[in-house]
Amino acid sequence: MLPRCARHGSVGPHSVVPSVGSVSEPSVTVQDVTDNQRLSPGDTAPDFTLPDADGKDVSLADYRGRKVIVYFYPAASTPGCTKQACDFRDNLAELDGAGITVLGVSPDKPAKLAKFRDAEQLTFPLLSDPDKAVLTAWGAFGEKTMYGKTVTGVIRSTFLVDEAGKIEVAQYNVKATGHVAKLRRDLSV
Repeated sequence: MLPRCARHGSVGPHSVVPSVGSVSEPSVTVQDVTDNQRLSPGDTAPDFTLPDADGKDVSLADYRGRKVIVYFYPAASTPGCTKQACDFRDNLAELDGAGITVLGVSPDKPAKLAKFRDAEQLTFPLLSDPDKAVLTAWGAFGEKTMYGKTVTGVIRSTFLVDEAGKIEVAQYNVKATGHVAKLRRDLSV
């Protein structure tokens, strides 16, 4: 049986992508109003060591010499985050073929990440940042406006870190749906 995200319209190699008007996702505008320092291309990526879904420590430094997509998402097993994770999963072969590793980071505990990974058949590391120190260091946690209210939370963000540990691409307030396809176009992957 297909993972839940595939049954709910994830984009795979043989999928038909609906036109923008037919996407059934609610229209939500998230405006970042955080005072956190944002990272920019050329900045050194803040190093981190976080537990993965199995509780094993994973460091960004472990991937030095390889390009790495680090993406930050609000919560495992929620509709938007599931779509985004499954989109990375469905494009992993192409990204890997281009020499790019994917790491997902959220404030969820490892046990929740393990359930999410298993339910969606995710094969890339999901990392736990419950105290939000890494999210904050990368400018991916702070105040944002959502549904007209100012809230504090995870700012959905994606970064490409080059082989030397420098930020090559920094994208904040990305959309869960269609983001990986846009990223692949931008990276010519």
